[in-house]
Amino acid sequence: MAKYAIGLDYGTLSGRAVLVDVKTGEELASSVYDYPHAVMDRTLPDGTPLGHDWALQHPQDYLDVLAHTVPEVLKESGVSADDVIGIGTDFTACTVLPVKADGTPLCFLPEYRNRPHAYVKLWKHHAAQDKANQLNQIAQERGESWLQNYGGKISSEWAIPKLWQILDEDPEIYNAMDRFIEAADWIIWQLCGKETRNSCTAGYKAIWNKKTGYPSNDFFKALDPRLEHVVDEKLSRDILPLGSRAGTLTAQAAKLTGLKEGTAVAVGNVDAHVCVPAVGIDGPGKMLAIMGTSTCHIMMGTEEHQVPGMCGVVEDGVMPGYFGYEAGQSCVGDHFAWFIDNCLPASYYEEAKQQGKNIHRYLREKAERQKPGESGLLALDWWNGNRSVLVDVDLTGMMLGMTLQTKPEEIYRALIEATAYGTRMIIENYREHGVPVEEFIASGGISQKDPMTMQIYADVIKMPIKIAGSLQGPALGSAIFGAVAAGEKAGGYRSVFDAARAMGKVKDTVYTPIPEHSAVYDKLFAEYRTLHDYFGRGANNVMKRLKEIKKQS
Repeated sequence: MAKYAIGLDYGTLSGRAVLVDVKTGEELASSVYDYPHAVMDRTLPDGTPLGHDWALQHPQDYLDVLAHTVPEVLKESGVSADDVIGIGTDFTACTVLPVKADGTPLCFLPEYRNRPHAYVKLWKHHAAQDKANQLNQIAQERGESWLQNYGGKISSEWAIPKLWQILDEDPEIYNAMDRFIEAADWIIWQLCGKETRNSCTAGYKAIWNKKTGYPSNDFFKALDPRLEHVVDEKLSRDILPLGSRAGTLTAQAAKLTGLKEGTAVAVGNVDAHVCVPAVGIDGPGKMLAIMGTSTCHIMMGTEEHQVPGMCGVVEDGVMPGYFGYEAGQSCVGDHFAWFIDNCLPASYYEEAKQQGKNIHRYLREKAERQKPGESGLLALDWWNGNRSVLVDVDLTGMMLGMTLQTKPEEIYRALIEATAYGTRMIIENYREHGVPVEEFIASGGISQKDPMTMQIYADVIKMPIKIAGSLQGPALGSAIFGAVAAGEKAGGYRSVFDAARAMGKVKDTVYTPIPEHSAVYDKLFAEYRTLHDYFGRGANNVMKRLKEIKKQS
């Protein structure tokens, strides 16, 4: 009798489930549910205004994903709940929320529904940048050695700056919360009925280390005396490794999902990191880029190297026995969507309609006709700040070289090229600091739908690019961890390595660099790097000055 696992992937705008045969990795059914509240970056549901750089979500949307997608994949596949042996989940991170001791989000309570700090802070909530700046300065002054495991800077996207912002701006909410928890762990709490914390989010997003734990209480006291005991008061020192079982489905969760009470549930995970076994990666030197609204670059190494500007290096942070490295770009798919939504003339939409094409395909076909360097344009891809290697959310985008002859498709292509240059910066930074990058695999929607972009990336990074074999890489990865949580006796796997080899997959498609294109892109990348360092490393802080003027206006 075949056995199955379900993977749940919680993204920025939607959640999706996939039902997978645990022996073959075949995906029998999938379902997507769009969050009704989407991303709240201007107001709360009741109209309460939000400040600059806020990005919130509503946890009810996460529960609704369970209620809609899991029953749908069971129905679509015809698989009995009796044959589903495990469930795994992944989330964007750092996406965190304040809750009571029983797991109830503060925003569910009537008295806090109009309080912004009671809601989920999404990964791209950047309003805690001042706290990140202070944290980094204090850590540097104190000579905190752990800071170098995060490239020398903690991002405003991570947990401690977000928690400190709550304390500073709404201490009543801070005092009302019993726990501050990653959504990745909160959803597991809802499934299993008990709080667990996973090593991935703790390690990459909350400054936890497998050998040394969290920074000292003295460090947190140096940030703010009220934070001295923050780990024991709001977080947890009980961290579970990836690949372990968090628990089993409660009766309430079984009723919500249509699965059987007692079904194994894997420890929570992060959407990018969980994707590694989904493409069959089981060793070092292989970079996986998960390309969506943003891009996360994940790889493993056999040694711990401190690489400036990386998001983090965490022992067992991706798969057991290796040091997991993370880097990323804050704006990729968002970048392209912004341009199409805001910068195209009406004539382009009319021509696309006449040709029976959607606007994305129409614009891509125009951009494909251009040769590298033909437009004379060069962009910096910082429309949502820079995650790696500058770790600075106050940086903004730039386009250089426009004339009265510049066309929309030229700008569009330049934006794509800019994100490819950003990826090359990350690769070269790793290599310069002792972390080899020998292979490149792409996952996510862009890799599946956009051959032009993937060819540009191959030409820019000068490496062949393999493509993930699943349209739902993170969801498949979560299903793989679900199969591991179930264990061999139930029909699953003893280790994530065994599961990855059986269930992971890549397509036959490979994008190979075109030498003459790479030669041009080498010249353009040299110019990109000059602008990158000039505007990003302090020679000219005009972007930050303009942002400050905007805030004061």
